[in-house]
Amino acid sequence: MAVQISPSILSSDFARLAEEAKAVSGPEGADWLHVDVMDNHFVPNLTLGVPVVESLGKATGVPLDCHLMIEEPDRWAPQYVEAGAASVTFHVEAARAPVRLAREIRAKGARAAMALKPATPIEPYEDLLPELDMLLVMTVEPGFGGQAFLDIMLPKIRRTRELISRHGLQMWLQVDGGVSSSTIERCAEAGADVFVAGSAVYGAGDPADAVRRLRAQAQQATAAAPWACGH
Repeated sequence: MAVQISPSILSSDFARLAEEAKAVSGPEGADWLHVDVMDNHFVPNLTLGVPVVESLGKATGVPLDCHLMIEEPDRWAPQYVEAGAASVTFHVEAARAPVRLAREIRAKGARAAMALKPATPIEPYEDLLPELDMLLVMTVEPGFGGQAFLDIMLPKIRRTRELISRHGLQMWLQVDGGVSSSTIERCAEAGADVFVAGSAVYGAGDPADAVRRLRAQAQQATAAAPWACGH
């Protein structure tokens, strides 16, 4: 499976969002632009909403990957698709009807993804996997950027990849939180193929080059990973 890098604008300069989006675009640039939406209820932070997503979508050709860390995603997620998001991720801990929500997101033309907080196990949601295009395993507690990677999430990433393979699914496995040059290879070896990186990209002198370097590291680790054999 192809490695994909999704820089998080949470670590960018919010006063220069259009320029920050362009800084990671271009040949061999970002595959996605990760947009963290927080409501100060589901998580203790407040970021941006539908109007900013709509404006950002007009300012960049990089598809938007919206991660909704909000209450009532069943109500709000479809609006992010309408605002231009190509992928919308909701938290299973907040969704009232995750299957119905995933189907609605897909019906509106976007990829549907489900996120799990660090303490939320994947096993109870095994039957939901066919309804999804991507599963996000949080490798920090959601809410703030710049947190240290939680190594205890690596077994969970492995178990999730095993479930995906067991069901013969082509869905993506994303990791978000503390992903950097020192952690991305471990994530790839464990089974992740989509990587959200915030400060590792926007804290670098050349964000586009940081994307290329992270992708190269993940590709090398994936090529040697047992789970990737045959894919």
